[in-house]
Amino acid sequence: MTQSEALRILATGVNVFLTGEPGSGKTHTVNAYVQWLRERGIEPSVTASTGIAATHIQGMTIHSWSGIGVKEFLSEADIDAIASKEHVVRRIQRTNVLIIDEVSMLSGAVLTMVDSVCREVRHRPDDAFGGMQVVLVGDFFQLPPISRNNSAQFAFESPAWKELKLVACYLTEQHRQEDTKFLNVLGAIRSREWDQGTVSTIMTRETDGYELDEDIPRLYTHNADVDRINEEKLATLEGIGKTYRMSSEGAPPLIEALKRGCLSPEILTLKEGAVVMGTKNNPANGMTNGTLATVIGFEKGTNYPMIETFDGRTLTLSEVEWAVEEGGRSRAKIRQIPLRLAWAITVHKSQGMSMDAAAIDLSRAFEYGQGYVALSRVRSLAGLHILGWSEGAFQVHPEVGRKDDEFRSLSEEARIAFDQLEEAGERETLARSFIRFSGGTYEPEFKVFAEGGVSLPKAAKRSTYDATLELLKEGKSLEDIAKERNLTLGTICGHAEKLLAAGRIEKDLIQAAISDRLNASLPKIHTAFKKFPGKELTPIFAHLKGAYSFDELKLARLLIEEESVQEVW
Repeated sequence: MTQSEALRILATGVNVFLTGEPGSGKTHTVNAYVQWLRERGIEPSVTASTGIAATHIQGMTIHSWSGIGVKEFLSEADIDAIASKEHVVRRIQRTNVLIIDEVSMLSGAVLTMVDSVCREVRHRPDDAFGGMQVVLVGDFFQLPPISRNNSAQFAFESPAWKELKLVACYLTEQHRQEDTKFLNVLGAIRSREWDQGTVSTIMTRETDGYELDEDIPRLYTHNADVDRINEEKLATLEGIGKTYRMSSEGAPPLIEALKRGCLSPEILTLKEGAVVMGTKNNPANGMTNGTLATVIGFEKGTNYPMIETFDGRTLTLSEVEWAVEEGGRSRAKIRQIPLRLAWAITVHKSQGMSMDAAAIDLSRAFEYGQGYVALSRVRSLAGLHILGWSEGAFQVHPEVGRKDDEFRSLSEEARIAFDQLEEAGERETLARSFIRFSGGTYEPEFKVFAEGGVSLPKAAKRSTYDATLELLKEGKSLEDIAKERNLTLGTICGHAEKLLAAGRIEKDLIQAAISDRLNASLPKIHTAFKKFPGKELTPIFAHLKGAYSFDELKLARLLIEEESVQEVW
């Protein structure tokens, strides 16, 4: 199935499982669909199974979005407690489209918990996820999460998956690997049809590693090998290392959860010349999780590391924060330099990365799929360097293989069925009904460029919320944004409220954009809100003798209501 065909199916409002090989364009398709929805006035909830994955799609974790947090089981009392949290209820009730990325990293138990919460909060106990459109995205050939009991249940085995009645959209185009011969190798491993010829092709890239460029990342299956290589490489560099220790604050169980999800180590030692990898996305400086760089020095006074990325950018990195926040309060946080040594990394940590070259040791592979994941990180056979291997490395989980065959077959059936709907003129009718039911405005369809990529109509404008969000991120005040966009302050306040409810901005960004006068008056206004509970602003306006406009009171109310839970772990 092409991206265009998948997008046309998504636009009808059916529940979808979007899958495909690495590089098939899953993330691009999701982004195109999100943009399509926003152009029609619908704000989807974009989530992911892990904090790392969430940063890639500018969303939040599904655990945070649903209010389940770090729980592994929900009792009826737990569900009732979540359903009493206003910020969670508001978010779920306003959602018409829920997207969950990297669903392969989500256990069946968690998917079922989210389903239970949505049914309860939306008061639709008989409808999967309370009746919203659910889009699950991922590839089960990726490695499952490392669980504490080593028994992760696949999401497709859960009752929630079955009740969603998902339409499978299996993308078959390839946009990452640039080498047909290499694509055939990966396809043979994925389809469990690899043979001696496949192995022989891979072994043409075997090397002892001694003559390889030291900047080429090494992938290993075990943490011990990674730590050993990185420590040995660091020790060969001259000079005294700079050491950065992770700081933490908050509830111990949450701190441990944050540490497990954080790619930066608790103790990070760097020297000039060290090869490092970024561990957190930072749109402000372009540093992303997976960016490779070399340490070129340390800033005077702060000792912060200065790095040069492999694409030539020079950056100075200070500590950043990974946090669990709820109700506007921080429940736990850790701080560390967003780097890790990267002469070597584990296959698990490499997931989601795309590399020009990598040296891979699969001699001690211990888990289904490790070989496939490692090889598929590389764009071409020429960039592949095999340090060691075993036949077990190329095995894939038999159940995953069986389900993948099933998803391919179901996807082809869906493609044919929706083509027939298209010919009958019924698919567009479904799309119109879905958009209107979701509170949006139906506009022209997706367009397909000649080269096969998917985009929106060239004449389509960005959504009004995106325009306000961009100016907020530039640090402009709400009043300045209103003037620049030739809109009323009330309209801009409404944008801020919806962006906050959708989890696209944090409360701090709004507070930074209000006037100094209003900031100074917040305690006084908040006291008035406590005296007059409820949603009506008129009593508060009268109590404060008209000193603050209704727009200012709305903003003040925004800043005292429980905000969206933001978790990065």
